[in-house]
Amino acid sequence: MEDDDLVRLGLVDDDEIILDEAALALALLDHPETDDAPYLDLFQAITEALEEAAATASAAEPDSEEQAELLAQVIGGAFGFLGDRDTYDDSANADLIRVLDRRRGLPVSLSILYVSAARRMGWMANALDVPGHVLVLIGDEAAPIMIDPFRGGERVSQEQLVTLLKAMHPGEGPAVRHVAAMPNRAVLVRLLLNQAKRAEAAGQGRRALTLFERMTVMAPAYPHAWWELARLQLVDGDIPAARKSLSAMLEITREPDLRARISETLGSLPAA
Repeated sequence: MEDDDLVRLGLVDDDEIILDEAALALALLDHPETDDAPYLDLFQAITEALEEAAATASAAEPDSEEQAELLAQVIGGAFGFLGDRDTYDDSANADLIRVLDRRRGLPVSLSILYVSAARRMGWMANALDVPGHVLVLIGDEAAPIMIDPFRGGERVSQEQLVTLLKAMHPGEGPAVRHVAAMPNRAVLVRLLLNQAKRAEAAGQGRRALTLFERMTVMAPAYPHAWWELARLQLVDGDIPAARKSLSAMLEITREPDLRARISETLGSLPAA
C-alpha cells in the first residue's frame, strides 16, 4: 500500500472496506517486497472451503448456528488458525502477513479472517468489542451467535460473556454498553494499536510513532490516535508536529471535557 492508498482507505465509506484485504494492505507497508497474491489466494481458498462445507452440510441456507460451526470447522479446523497463547505479545500476532504465515494471531487479527470470510459467503458478521478481547458475532439481531476466533471459533454463551464482563469490571453489573460491534475502520485501528503498544513496550518509539501516523491517515476521525501521536511527537521533541496533531484532534472532538484538555495541552506548549 502506497501513501496514496493509505489516504484513500481513510476516505472511503466504512462499509466499503473489505477487512482482510485492508489489513493485508496495511501489513504490506512493513513488507514492501512481499507479493500479496498468495495471501489473496488464501482468502479465496477459505471461501471455497466454506462453500464446499456449507453445500455438504445442508441443502438449505445455513442458519446462524450452522454458519458459526462452519466457520470454526474451516478457519479454526481445516486451516488451523488459532490464538497464540505461547507468545501472545509477539508483534507478529497483529501483522496480518505474519498471522497468515504462522496461522497464529491475536483475537482482533483472527476476527478479521472470520468476519471477512463470513461476509464473502453473504452471512452477517461483525467483530465484537469486548473488554480485553474481541469476539465475532454471526447472524442477525434475532438469533446471533458469538464465537471466539482465538479459540478456533469456539462458541461463547451469554453466561460466558457475563463472566468475562464481570472479570473485566469487578464490582459492576455487566451492561450492554461494555460490548459493541466495531465498524470496519475501528477494527483496523485496533489492529494497529496492538502493534503500536508492543513497539513502544519494546522501546521502539519511532516505530510506534509511525503506526499512530498511519492510524490518523486511515481513521482521521478517531481522536485517540491523534492524542497518542502528539504524545510521541512531544517525546521526540517535535513541538510543531505535536501542535498540529492536537489541533487536528480538536477539530474532530465534540466532548467538552476532552476539548478542554486538548486546549490546555496546546496552551502549555512552548511558542513556535
